[in-house]
Amino acid sequence: MLDTPAAQVPTLSLAEQASDPDGFAAALGGSFERFGFAIVADHGVPDDLIARAWVDTQALFARDDAEKRGYHTPGGGGARGYTPFKTEIAKGASAVDLKEFWHVGRELPEGHRYAAQMAANIWPTQPERFRDTFLALFAAFDAAGDRLLSAIARHLKLAPDWFAPAVKDGNSVLRLLHYPPIPADAEGVRAGAHEDINLITLLLGAEEAGLELRDRDTGAWLPVRPPEGAMVVNVGDMLQRLTNHVLPSTTHRVVNPPPERRGHSRYSMPFFLHPAPDFLIETLPGCITPQNPNRHPVPITAHDYLHERLVEIGLVKA
Repeated sequence: MLDTPAAQVPTLSLAEQASDPDGFAAALGGSFERFGFAIVADHGVPDDLIARAWVDTQALFARDDAEKRGYHTPGGGGARGYTPFKTEIAKGASAVDLKEFWHVGRELPEGHRYAAQMAANIWPTQPERFRDTFLALFAAFDAAGDRLLSAIARHLKLAPDWFAPAVKDGNSVLRLLHYPPIPADAEGVRAGAHEDINLITLLLGAEEAGLELRDRDTGAWLPVRPPEGAMVVNVGDMLQRLTNHVLPSTTHRVVNPPPERRGHSRYSMPFFLHPAPDFLIETLPGCITPQNPNRHPVPITAHDYLHERLVEIGLVKA
């Protein structure tokens, strides 16, 4: 296994951050600079909570289609609640993705200053414990994301808490993904080649084969297969822009399984870690050099950038 392309993306232990923060930061940053991806074990999200979340995710998507569509908000950009099968399309793709999904966002107190940009959550009546499960999972992902951002800051020679004010009350989204069984002649793939919009993505569920990244050096597609329970973490476009492409947002996809697996569903849970809506994405001075001049001299708010990208992938109208 160690000589396969998949093994080239290193598996790191987040537990090592406590004893060797600089070493962990260097390893994470090095993996990001090379692949735009890293595999992170010992991430601190409790195993029993993850197990509960898988049960509740499968139960949710097993509900009647009409019931699920009752939680869809037309024109809402898929920000919260249910998005039906064959809705999202990768930028530049000709066929829609073969997936359905549910979004859980941050719970804000009434009257919060970001309420206009961050929709309230939509909660199904079944499964009964759904709300409790996914608020707990959101918080656990949030905590793991803070630790990873601290390592990224160290790698970029910033203060370890540099990202803390940027992501406080950030517009992060937990996506529950279901790729239903597909026929052998299905048009398109489960998720077309794309890059993520946000700062970083933390993904559970990539043990089931299908996730591939495009190697920037060779153009080859490399499978990403983490050890059981580990997270796949990748750089999003906002972080790429912020770092002047020092940390690259790598193209990836979810391909269809071999014929013998096409009758099986695939589930995953990505956490898209976003900054607050009014965070200004402005190139970090330390990432600008004569060899790498500023590629994005005009800054943009996270909210405006997100809107531009949601239009491109068909979730909102221009």
